Amino acid sequence: MKRSQTTIVLGLFLALVGFLVFPQALKAQDSTVWINHLDFLPGDPSVTTSFNAVNSGIGGGLSGLVITSTTLGEDAVGGGNKVIEKGVQVPPWYLVTGVRVCYELKNTRSFISQIRLAQLQDPPGTALVVLDDGTDLTAIGPTCVDSTPASAPINLADGALRLSLRVNFADLTDAIVLRGVGLNLIPDPESPIQKEIEALWNAFENHTHIYLTGKGVGHNNTEAITSEPVDPSLPPPPPPPPPTKPPKPCKNKNKCN
Repeated sequence: MKRSQTTIVLGLFLALVGFLVFPQALKAQDSTVWINHLDFLPGDPSVTTSFNAVNSGIGGGLSGLVITSTTLGEDAVGGGNKVIEKGVQVPPWYLVTGVRVCYELKNTRSFISQIRLAQLQDPPGTALVVLDDGTDLTAIGPTCVDSTPASAPINLADGALRLSLRVNFADLTDAIVLRGVGLNLIPDPESPIQKEIEALWNAFENHTHIYLTGKGVGHNNTEAITSEPVDPSLPPPPPPPPPTKPPKPCKNKNKCN
């Protein structure tokens, strides 16, 4: 029990030291969260997904989700888009602003032709497209590409979110390997944790306290106020100007002006 209490106290101490030395770390940062790219589902029977941990058969062979097609073009059998699709999750108190896709092509004639996010509505009979980027990703790679940003940050509290990648095949022997997919996120400014962080940050930035310059006796009873906290990542402030000396009293009244 004693050892456990010591560990907790030490952990709190290290967290406090880290906050005092690097206070900017307290602020939530924009980030990319990587999702499971291996569980995309084919959107129709013409699309096939496969995985080989030994060799993907594309480029240097690094494994990934391999996408092939039994039909040409970017339209599904029976109409609609030829896609792979999955539902996505987001950490609490974050909003989605875009998608990051890492891939490699076997040949530039077959490629990813669209990145789309759609959000389920209430009642759950329709899904609203909240991000639609029709840029053709024709770089042979390997490479990672960010989608165009969503027109407004996407809040999963408004409904479940699904991600689809449309593919366009010009040859049935071609393939696309998906090596990673991420969601670009920003902190939700309306979340309780973000509001608490902002309050703590403002309190830290504006914190001062009064102290006595001595033991509190006679001339040592002067109160002083500390400066605001100093961010070590910023350059030091300029030194204050030197104090001005008061004029010396005039002893000869006849020479005084």
